[in-house]
Amino acid sequence: MTDSFVSIRGRRLDLEDLVDRRLRNEGYLLGLRDRIRNAQPFQHFVEEGWFNPDLLELVLEEFEDKADPSWKPVADKYQSTHRSAVGMDLGPASQLYFSIVYAGWFVRMLSMLTSVDDLIVDVQMYGGGLHETRPGGMFGIHRDFDRNVRTGLNNEMVLITYLNKNWNPEWNGALELWDPTASKKVISVEPEFGRTILMRHGKSSYHGHPLPLTPPEGVLRRSLATYYYTNRFASIEREARESSLFLFWSKADRIRRFSKAITPPVIWDLISGSKRHERRNY
Repeated sequence: MTDSFVSIRGRRLDLEDLVDRRLRNEGYLLGLRDRIRNAQPFQHFVEEGWFNPDLLELVLEEFEDKADPSWKPVADKYQSTHRSAVGMDLGPASQLYFSIVYAGWFVRMLSMLTSVDDLIVDVQMYGGGLHETRPGGMFGIHRDFDRNVRTGLNNEMVLITYLNKNWNPEWNGALELWDPTASKKVISVEPEFGRTILMRHGKSSYHGHPLPLTPPEGVLRRSLATYYYTNRFASIEREARESSLFLFWSKADRIRRFSKAITPPVIWDLISGSKRHERRNY
């Protein structure tokens, strides 16, 4: 048993067991990457048990601790749901869950699975965080926003983990993935406890749970949502980046820096490659 652990409300969580060990297994991840590439009606996956159930139990308890003023209602004729407000003070278990899905190793794993480089997280959780749909609530078939309204970053994907025990399909609430023409449902995903879905964002990534919820009194549909972004200008900025500028540079280094600045990158790479080849054959 590892000595590295956290204790939340008297419950011990070993750090090595916070996530499924398959997430460190190359064979499993490569197989999952292939599934994502070939998924219909758009790139996604549905997996069970990615996160420690004891951790998710603790997160679920923290939903109960949030009074109504902490929630942001989203309601019109197309949707009726509640989300945690931007910057809401989360409980320790919720903070731990999001620290995992924001961690560098986890983000790099998602990049590998989806072939989307340089993913960026939004620690303010615009549109993400804790989600709760109450009886009568719904979320019409839609595709998500293209850009984060605050940062302007491109929305690339969303990761959702469900927290609903013994969810009855007769209560509605299944997440539906629709075809590119938005004319029919292709896949239905029940929001069962511990189930995680990742969905790539795109022009045809239509999804939602469009039927009003009909659970017994006191039963709510709950989930955790995390969006991942990219900077559409990143490749341009990399070409124009400014490296450290030393005050006491030698004249030769200043000339080299100036020459590199005015030489197209392709030509400079050819020159640099040629010089390296000459040195190897000296």
